[in-house]
Amino acid sequence: MSARPEVVPPQPWAFPEPQRHTLDNGIALLAYDIPGQYVISVRTVLPLPLTVEPRELEGIATITARLLDEGTARHTSEEFAELLERKGIALGAGMSDSGLSVDLDVPKRRLAEALDLLQQALGEAVFPEAEVTRHVRTRLAEIEQERAMAPHRAAREFIATFFDSDDRASRPSAGTTQTVSAITREAIVDFHRRFIGPQGMTVVVAGDLSGVDVTALAGEVLGQWRTEGQEVAEPSTAPPARAADATRIVLVDRPGSVQSELSVGCAGPDRRVEGGWAAYPVLAFVVGGSPNARVDAVLREEKGYTYGIRSGFRPRRRGGLFLTNGSVRADSTVESVKLLLGILDGARDGFSDNEVRSGVDFISKTAPGRFATADAVADEAASLALEGLTTQFTTDNLLAMQSLDSDALVEAYQRWVDGQWTVVIVGDASLYADELKTLSRGDVTVVPN
Repeated sequence: MSARPEVVPPQPWAFPEPQRHTLDNGIALLAYDIPGQYVISVRTVLPLPLTVEPRELEGIATITARLLDEGTARHTSEEFAELLERKGIALGAGMSDSGLSVDLDVPKRRLAEALDLLQQALGEAVFPEAEVTRHVRTRLAEIEQERAMAPHRAAREFIATFFDSDDRASRPSAGTTQTVSAITREAIVDFHRRFIGPQGMTVVVAGDLSGVDVTALAGEVLGQWRTEGQEVAEPSTAPPARAADATRIVLVDRPGSVQSELSVGCAGPDRRVEGGWAAYPVLAFVVGGSPNARVDAVLREEKGYTYGIRSGFRPRRRGGLFLTNGSVRADSTVESVKLLLGILDGARDGFSDNEVRSGVDFISKTAPGRFATADAVADEAASLALEGLTTQFTTDNLLAMQSLDSDALVEAYQRWVDGQWTVVIVGDASLYADELKTLSRGDVTVVPN
C-alpha cells in the first residue's frame, strides 16, 4: 500500500499577469489570457469624478452612460440592439463615484465585432431625443422606487447626514428628481463631447486569448478612435468632507413598519491607506462580514433580532467608509442599536488569534476561486484601474495578509473607528424615538420618509 500523500498548506496565490500595451490614441490595454474561458470579458473604464457634473444637472453622467447603446451614427437603437443579440454580445454601462464603466461579454469568435460595436457606443453615440426622454423617465421612476425601499432610503439618508451638504458625495450619484428632470439631449451631447474620449481610458480584455492578437485587434478598432477637445477630469486628492454634525441618529419615519433598517457608519480608509489595505478586508470579515462574525453572533444567533447584518470597509478613490447595514425587528430597534454600537466599539479592545486566522484564511484561500473566471478577473482589473491601481495590488495585498496578527488588526481598526457614529434608522419613529435619546449617541432627529 502506497504511503498517504502529505497535506501541506497551499502556496501563495498571485493574480494573473496581463500583457500591457498603450494604443496610439492613449488607451491603456490590459490583456489577461485565461485558458478555457471562451466567453471573453471586456471592461472599459474612464476615471470621471461626479464633480464634473453641473450642480443643476446631477445625474447627467449616469443618463449619458445608459444611452451609449441607444443608437449610433451607423445604427438606430433597434438595429444596435439587434446586432448585440444576434452576435451574442452583452453590453452595459454605468457610472460610479470614480468614473464611467462599460462592460461587454462576448463569445471569443465574435470579439472583433464586439470591439467595433464598443467603439461605436463610446465614440459615435447620437442620443436620440425619444431615448433620452425614456431614460430620464426611467430614472425618475427609479428614484421613487428607491424611496419606497428601506435599504435604498437608508443609504440615501446616510450620505446626506454623513457628508457635508456642499460635497457631491452627500447627494445621490445618479441625481435627484429635480436635477434629472432638467436633463436635456443638448446637455447630454455636450457632456459626452467634453468628457468621453480615449484619454485616460483603460480597456481590460480577459478570457482564452490563444490565437488572438488582442493588441492588433484593439489597435485596429479602438486605437483609431479620436476626439477633439476632450477634457481630462482630475480626481480630487482629498476625501469628501464629513458634516460637522454627522455624529447623531436620524430616524426616517415610516409609520407601521414591522422592521427597522439600520445604516451605521464612520469614516474609513481608501486602498492607499498608510500601513496597507490588507487588514481591512479581514477586519470586516471578523466584525460583521460573515454569518459567524461578531455582529451576527449576537444579534442573529443569540437574540434573534435579525436575519443578518453585514459590516464592511467601502473604499473610494480617496477616503472611504466603514458601514454596517441590515434590518431588525421593529420592537428590538433600540436594543439592537445599543448592542450593535457596543460590538463595533468593543472591537477596539482586540481580536483573538482564532478570529485573525479565520479571517485571513477565508479572504486569502478563497481568492483562487473568486478570480477563477474571466469576468471576475476583468472586473477586478477594471475597478482597480479606476483608482489608479493595477492587479499587482491584489497580489501584494493577499501576501501581506499572511503576516497579520491581532496587534496589526487592532491598530488598523483603532485608526478609523473612534465611536463617532452616524446612525440612520428607517422605520416607525413613534415606537422608539424617545428611547433612542437615552443611548447618548448624539442628537436624535426625525425626518419624513
